[in-house]
Order: sequence, then C-alpha cells, then structure tokens
Amino acid sequence: MEHIYLNLKRFDIPIQYGGVNSIADPKEWGSHIVRNTQEKLKAFIGTEFTMFFPEAHVINAIQALSESSPINVGAQGVYRNDTAIGGNFGAFTTNRTANSMKALDCRSVMIGHCEERNDLNGILAEANVKDSGAVNRILNQEVSHAVEAGFSVLYCIGEKSEEQDDWEDVLREQLEVGLKDVDCSSIVIGYEPVWSIGPGKTPADKSYITKVARFIKERTGGLDVVYGGGLKKENAAMLASIEEIDGGLIALTRFKGDIGFYPDEYIEIIKTYLGEKR
Repeated sequence: MEHIYLNLKRFDIPIQYGGVNSIADPKEWGSHIVRNTQEKLKAFIGTEFTMFFPEAHVINAIQALSESSPINVGAQGVYRNDTAIGGNFGAFTTNRTANSMKALDCRSVMIGHCEERNDLNGILAEANVKDSGAVNRILNQEVSHAVEAGFSVLYCIGEKSEEQDDWEDVLREQLEVGLKDVDCSSIVIGYEPVWSIGPGKTPADKSYITKVARFIKERTGGLDVVYGGGLKKENAAMLASIEEIDGGLIALTRFKGDIGFYPDEYIEIIKTYLGEKR
C-alpha cells in the first residue's frame, strides 16, 4: 500500500502574524482543508491518506469528514505517558496524550519528526544531559502509548549533516531504541535526511534514498518506508521510481512567492507521484 502523509505543522497562522495561511480563517482552516480534498482523493484507490493537524483543528477536521472520506485525521504527536483505568485520570496539563486524541476520533499519529527531535534535544541540553540515547528512549515511550491506544504510527528517523558518515549507526539506534518492545504491525517508517532539508541544501538523490530505504526495510523486517524529506512536485517522479519507497510526507506545497499549503497543489503532487508509481 502507498501512504501519503500531510504534516500541516503550524500552517494555520495568518500572514499578518508571520505565518503562511492565506486560504481560510483559522477557525475554519481544518475543515476547509478536508472539504477541499476528500472528494478528489477518492479517485486514488488503495492509498492511505493521513493528515496531521495541529491539535486545535482536529475537531473541525473530523467533523468535516464525509461518510466515505478517505482521509485519516491524525495528531502531530503524543505525550510519553497517558491516562489509565485505576491510574492517572488526566493530570497532564499542556501535554497531548494518546487517549485524549483517541477520544476525539484521531486514528494516526506522527512521532520522531526532526522538529520534535530537535525540541527534545534542546530541552536536554538546557538540563546539561549528554546521554545521546535519551531522545530515542522518550520517543519509544510515545510510540508505545500510541500503539497501546490503537493508533497507526508514522515513526520518523533521520541523520543530521554531522552524522552522515555514521548514518547506519544513527538510524540503527533510532530504530532499535525507538521501537523497542513495540508491536510494529501498525507502524510506517518516515525517513528524513535532515542534512538535505531546507533552503540552500542539496537534496538527497535517488541512489542515497534507495540505499537508506533498503537498509531500513532490512533492519525492520520489511516495514513500509515513506520519504519524509518532503514529497513535492519536483521530486515526485524520482521518488515514485524507487521500489523501496512506499509513499511520502507532504508539507508546504508552494516554496516561492505566496508560500504555504494549498489544497489544489496538494492534489497535484499526489497525482504526479501516484501516476508515476502506477
């Protein structure tokens, strides 16, 4: 199965506040995206479409789903602990637990995105923690609670520029520690070559992505692997030509001019990728 993920980050913030949202009032932004994509997505049979919304937009997005909508609404992350019968009943101020998202009818979650990893590393650095495995252990707790709550999980891994020479060891630890003692039947791996993401950086090429995706499948017993470095119109055909790649993660759809996420451009990226894949 092909998996097309959409990470909407904080694209809901209007331009006048420094954001990139010019498509809808923030109060209607989640429902606007669902309503302007779900009917067109029905044309792509056999593909899983998951959209990770900021928490404030989850309810509107779910309420906008049609009866036969192909969209899975997902959360952008979950906390490393959760409620439990006979245990903690909800004392998690500021934290988004898996059960809280399950209660809202979310079905998927993204864990380990490079921006989450950077945030956790920053917090640990402030505490002068030098344990390189700490982030992966925290993410393992998040994955465990997500799986226990019944979510499908996009677990993201990737190496930074200073880690490129040791990419195999870095990715091996992220996989082994992050997925330790976890039932992986509902997990897809998102590969982010962090060193190649962003303005002015050289994108990872086909041969590099192929060897890494093959490595991940070998280490995980064949879990599906999607390209998390940004599926876009410009690289859709190249990514579709890689046998070991099972989809991609879309974020911005326009990188010049009025940058931002635009539903029609999202559909065009999918058409290009799936058209080449088939």
